[in-house]
Amino acid sequence: MDIAHIAKQLEDTGYIVLAKPLVDELLAKLFTRCHDDQDARFQVAHVGRGVAKKQIGAIRGDVIDWLNPENSTDQSYLSCMEELRLGLNQALFLGLFDYECHYAIYGEGDGYAKHSDVLQGKKNRILTTVLYLNEDWQAGDGGELVVFEATGKTILTTVNPTFGTMIIFLSDSFPHQVLLSHTTRRSIAGWFRVSGS
Repeated sequence: MDIAHIAKQLEDTGYIVLAKPLVDELLAKLFTRCHDDQDARFQVAHVGRGVAKKQIGAIRGDVIDWLNPENSTDQSYLSCMEELRLGLNQALFLGLFDYECHYAIYGEGDGYAKHSDVLQGKKNRILTTVLYLNEDWQAGDGGELVVFEATGKTILTTVNPTFGTMIIFLSDSFPHQVLLSHTTRRSIAGWFRVSGS
């Protein structure tokens, strides 16, 4: 990853879309891992946190599995994100403390309504990352990520969930939504957080 380029773009606009920042070998392994549903790894996603956490299909329709540092493929991805964390802290003094992420699978007809990644009650998520793992995504397959400016009224960019594409953006600055998928859509969603989260 070109961390200097990423840092400059985050400083200038608050978000960046990268065509293929990871090596092909790792992308292939992540692709395979996101297809492996052994032992019912993937669970229905929820919205909210703690006692307020609930499953609301009308808002969010994906199933998720948090990355496991004991899995070699997951650890390779987490190592890349750790390198990014250290580089961005050095370049931008963000105070990023840790990173959490999960695989997400949206089935046909599933999406995620417009939302912010900063959880209510705690402003702990600083940067959001999404890596797409859809090898044969075609126009018309849906599942695009729509990113809005801070008020949520104007669209800034629409990201096609093509294989290997990654978007990184400031979590509290950009409401966003996942449009309805017309085929199965796979990704890894993650968040860099500040200390004390």
